[in-house]
Amino acid sequence: MGIEWLRPGAFFASILFALLGVLVFWISFLVIDKLTPYDLWREIIEKQNRALALVVAAMCLGISLIVAAAIHGG
Repeated sequence: MGIEWLRPGAFFASILFALLGVLVFWISFLVIDKLTPYDLWREIIEKQNRALALVVAAMCLGISLIVAAAIHGG
């Protein structure tokens, strides 16, 4: 493999896929936030709801794995 990833095409494709993955992650987080009956950010930050924070963290990891698999497999 060597330094094949330093080629400009591979480098910029990696940057593009990383940005695309972050965009898809944030859009899916916002959709899930709108589907819940309360504001996730306020519950976690202001009310210090640790149980909800753990659920949101697990959701974030799940979404990240799905996005990474979709990008890698595509």
